[in-house]
Amino acid sequence: MSMLDDFMVRAVLAGIGVVVAAAPLGCFVVWRRMAYFGDATAHAAILGVALALTFNVSVLGGVMAVALIMALTVSTLNGRGVAMDTMLGVMAHASLAFGLVAVSFVDGVRVDLMSYLFGDILAVDRMDILGIWLGAALVISLLVWRWQGLLTSTLNPDLATSAGLSPRREQLILSVALAMVVAVAIKVVGALLIAAILLIPAAAARPFAQSPERMAVIAVAIGVLSVIAGIEAAFIFDTPTGPTIVCAAAVVFALGQITRVIRAN
Repeated sequence: MSMLDDFMVRAVLAGIGVVVAAAPLGCFVVWRRMAYFGDATAHAAILGVALALTFNVSVLGGVMAVALIMALTVSTLNGRGVAMDTMLGVMAHASLAFGLVAVSFVDGVRVDLMSYLFGDILAVDRMDILGIWLGAALVISLLVWRWQGLLTSTLNPDLATSAGLSPRREQLILSVALAMVVAVAIKVVGALLIAAILLIPAAAARPFAQSPERMAVIAVAIGVLSVIAGIEAAFIFDTPTGPTIVCAAAVVFALGQITRVIRAN
């Protein structure tokens, strides 16, 4: 019997694939204070699910398309005199609401709605794992390729401009990477928890990192630990797996904050 026949092994592989992509990207979300941005893109994913089911196309493709449109719209509006937190709040909740209403018109998917909202990692198959890891490889390749440019434009946009970099272009690259992560993560943690899996490992890594690169590596390690611990805890306590993974990450974050306070004193 193949190792991948075990649903727990498939779940762990899928979860690790998501956090390997989400954790380094989450560092940029933390550095740029883009938490609302990640939330809006993730919430738009439900609209992508509804459109994909309506037109009978790939859910992954539908989510990717809508997440990308949302990310590019936000990037375009950024710095144009629009109150971004208000705009992101409106777009996030409106797209989620429209998505939920649209899904209700599609026959036979009402029961599956919870899995799109909160994930259904135990139901992933081999093709899901392949899609997740391909998406993760693309995101990592994009971040490695543009790491220095992204970092410079994040820490000092004026320095980036004088060095011949375009901060707006780097923002668009981040937006594309974010849309990819949302598309691959929806099956694992669901639309409502994607922002958490982006933010929490990166935020938890911050107190222990002396450099941006180290923070990204530690965030990945925390993400992997959270996936394994979350899946194990969900199996033992019979709790929803996606939310339990996020709870595990939150516990690591809390322990990190306690450690930092103790060190400071």
